[in-house]
Amino acid sequence: MKLNPIITSLLETDLYKFSMGQAIYHQFPSYKTRWSFKCRNTDVKFTGEMISEIKEQIQNYCSLKFTEDELKYLETIEWFHEDYIDHLRLWTPRYQDFEISSDSPSGLSIEAYGTWLNTSMYEIPVLAIVNEVYFRFAYNYDDLLEQYKQKLEEKKNWLVTGKYNLGLFSEFGLRRRLSAEAQELAVKVLCENNKNYKDSKCVGTSNVYLAKKFKVTPVGTMAHEFIMCVGQGDPKYNPAYSNKFAMDAWTKEYGVLNGTYLTDTIGDQAAHIDMEYTYSVCFSGVRHDSGNPYDWGEAWIKHFQGYYEKYRDERVNPKNKTLLFSDSLDFERASKLYEHFKDRIKVAFGIGTYIANDTDVPALNIVMKVTECNDRPVAKLSNADGKTMCKDDEYIEYLKKTIDWRLSHDSR
Repeated sequence: MKLNPIITSLLETDLYKFSMGQAIYHQFPSYKTRWSFKCRNTDVKFTGEMISEIKEQIQNYCSLKFTEDELKYLETIEWFHEDYIDHLRLWTPRYQDFEISSDSPSGLSIEAYGTWLNTSMYEIPVLAIVNEVYFRFAYNYDDLLEQYKQKLEEKKNWLVTGKYNLGLFSEFGLRRRLSAEAQELAVKVLCENNKNYKDSKCVGTSNVYLAKKFKVTPVGTMAHEFIMCVGQGDPKYNPAYSNKFAMDAWTKEYGVLNGTYLTDTIGDQAAHIDMEYTYSVCFSGVRHDSGNPYDWGEAWIKHFQGYYEKYRDERVNPKNKTLLFSDSLDFERASKLYEHFKDRIKVAFGIGTYIANDTDVPALNIVMKVTECNDRPVAKLSNADGKTMCKDDEYIEYLKKTIDWRLSHDSR
């Protein structure tokens, strides 16, 4: 079986790849990173035919360049600078950066190594390719798509009837979508019907290509990789201060246009300490990606409320801040969170797999994470077991010890 090209535009990635990309271009252009693919499903096996197709699809992706029309669209996003757009004008992915083989328990191994500027951009398109190849080869795709359409129609009707009220939400499913066709249908259906919803609004998508196509808002700020690489990629830095280094770099790049901070890279306690008054002003809110969402939300309301009571600054008033939830959401979970928090702080949701890959077949649980920066191990220590991905167990123990020492000596 041979498929048509899955990725047809370099805009077909999540917005935060460009937001991080500009900061990398300006501040960390010489950094190098290694990325590693992992399939967490123990019962999934990729065949030789699948791997061959995945290689061909990645080669096709590496042949793409930005068009002038695409670059003009990026120029409309207020925080992108002309020099970064000029960089993208010359940029193209490098197939030479990839090592693809069958040497893994799932039958598929993908490694990418090169400049952070390059390799950061590979994650999302590669995962989209792997997903679509797998589901088209392993199942009757037409049957899956029909199941998907029925479930999508049901979701739309739930929002229309008010069975679930989500406030503001965005589609975040590119990396784990059933297919490009399915994700496009989801964005079209959910955004076009906003006027019919009770108390919900689909404000946009993380997929920049689809945001442009459907004239909706592209959504996203940063991923764990930024905090990991900035905070752990330089031997002069103590990784227990990863959040501070990342916040410093982000504020240097974007000033008050900081967007939403991702709090769980080395645990939320360190993020609370490092998000001092200035950063609490600059960032519009915080994003949840692991751990108990209710406890997390309550803690961050308390965090902003403390600064508000101290300074009487409306910029840190919890009612002017946003909690963005993005961890394994469906409409029921999101609706309950919305009802719990909505009167005390702004609430928004980034909903991925549940929107972009909901069929009768379980979705793949696949990731492609940065595992080295400047030939040094890096790691994410989230608030949930099973999300840590690092090839060096000794480094994880070192990272935990540095964080524990800091927290025992700095409890602001």
